[in-house]
Amino acid sequence: MLYRSPVSRYTVIAALLALPGAVWTVLRIVGPSGYPLIPLMAFTPYALLATLVPFVAALLMRQWWVAAAAALVTIVLASFVLPRGFGGPDPAGAAGGPHLRVLTMNMDWGEADPDEIIQLVRDDHVDLLALQEFTPRARSRLESRGLLDLLPNSIAHPVPDPSGSALYSRYPLTDTGYLPLPGDFGQAYATVNVPGAPPLLVESVHPVAPAERDLVPYWKAGLAMEPRADRGGPVRLLMGDFNATLDHAPLQALLRSGYRDAAATLGDGFVGTWPYDGTRLPKVTIDHVLADPRVAIRTLSANRVNGTDHRALYAQLTLPSSPPHPTS
Repeated sequence: MLYRSPVSRYTVIAALLALPGAVWTVLRIVGPSGYPLIPLMAFTPYALLATLVPFVAALLMRQWWVAAAAALVTIVLASFVLPRGFGGPDPAGAAGGPHLRVLTMNMDWGEADPDEIIQLVRDDHVDLLALQEFTPRARSRLESRGLLDLLPNSIAHPVPDPSGSALYSRYPLTDTGYLPLPGDFGQAYATVNVPGAPPLLVESVHPVAPAERDLVPYWKAGLAMEPRADRGGPVRLLMGDFNATLDHAPLQALLRSGYRDAAATLGDGFVGTWPYDGTRLPKVTIDHVLADPRVAIRTLSANRVNGTDHRALYAQLTLPSSPPHPTS
């Protein structure tokens, strides 16, 4: 009878350390379908950092095969995560039309400081403002402080709960409305008519958060209802609180239709947007500006506003130019 040496305890320890990262990577690939794995996926960039621990531990314990497996896990997960941190000047629409400066923010039940919002609009010469969790009190406070003097065109749907939504624009709005989403959420939409550019279809995005097991189906259905990009159709812009990161399958599906995430395009995909209320949770990126492939993304920044747990996202875009009108 041949003697077989028992598996080293160091091998077992190293393998157990590497197992969580391997499981996380598989979930990132297949996309979890239920709670609580879906909200946990938001922390995938932190999970990537954690996969370095078993790799280093396996090396120190001279467990070479485990170290190789742990390195493979890190490499695969890094291939999903790291590209959002590398970017540069956006060539899309380089010969395009007029510039458009946009700002989006979740007002946290309408409690975001109205003076700070208006100051951002004024200082950054914002042309288009998208608001989520927009309440009647928020509307009154913003408009009484002069928001309509800066952005006179609007579609406002104030509601005394998180489902309120609004768009304020420097340019005329047509085809305005409010799209109800599952879970009693919804979002304002409109066509923005910027001189020199084709009509721009914009939505103030806000599906329900997958914060509880019963809300997960509503979250999936809400993201599935977001309009897909269509290079042959109207130019579109989605901006708001998606309650999803680039590591969530429904948002990945939306991006595959043709949209580009402004932050990831510029290499700013690790800029956190939530939570900023003192909660001891790692910062994640659930607020986004998604641009049609014909729209150039120039700059993006995140701004802290008192009264809300979200940071406001500001982006400078360049729209495609309108085709010349035929002359008679």
